[in-house]
Amino acid sequence: MKIKWYGQSSFLLTTDEGTRVLIDPYGRLLGYRMPKGIESDIVIVTHNHKDHNQIQVASGEYMLVNQPREYKKKEVSIKGIATFHDKAGGKKRGPNIVFVIKAGDVTVCHCGDLGHLLTEEQVRQIGKVDILMVPAGGKMVLGGVEAAEVMRQLQPTIAIPMHYRTKALGLPGKLMFEKVEKFTAAACVKTQEVRELDVTKDTLSDYAGVLTFLYD
Repeated sequence: MKIKWYGQSSFLLTTDEGTRVLIDPYGRLLGYRMPKGIESDIVIVTHNHKDHNQIQVASGEYMLVNQPREYKKKEVSIKGIATFHDKAGGKKRGPNIVFVIKAGDVTVCHCGDLGHLLTEEQVRQIGKVDILMVPAGGKMVLGGVEAAEVMRQLQPTIAIPMHYRTKALGLPGKLMFEKVEKFTAAACVKTQEVRELDVTKDTLSDYAGVLTFLYD
């Protein structure tokens, strides 16, 4: 599986068979700019906020995945688990969906804008994951320390932080999001930096720990 990060919470997963899964497309966001016309077979939207639901950037006859249920297309199976964008049962920022994406023998969990620690039942529903994508920017989502706790709840081989401050976001991003270092410090595991990831079940251990992605 190949993984590319577009900034914020948006990723493109490309399976070994060539199926393309676009997650949480945003269009424009502060200093981030997503390319238009991203060829996609599946588009996942974790919640209905503008920095996650701009599906017009995708092209192709894709399947839209935006509900907490099960989906299947080609070799990709997806399960959505209902969660919240805050610690108040969604009263402040609404619902959120954690999606578990299985392609071949690699399982990815994308947490969307998760705003709380997972319950025992949610951990059970998510199950064993190889790669965890977890928000770590604080204020509107999990902070770094909480994101590290979710990592320990799910025990992935690889944890990828998202939705945090980067240089591309400029001064507004500094006001809105925490730096990723709060998460990496709390995670207490090896950290590596990559531009893109190309991984199989056999090579997961080569990247074990936390992976941060460079934004192009």
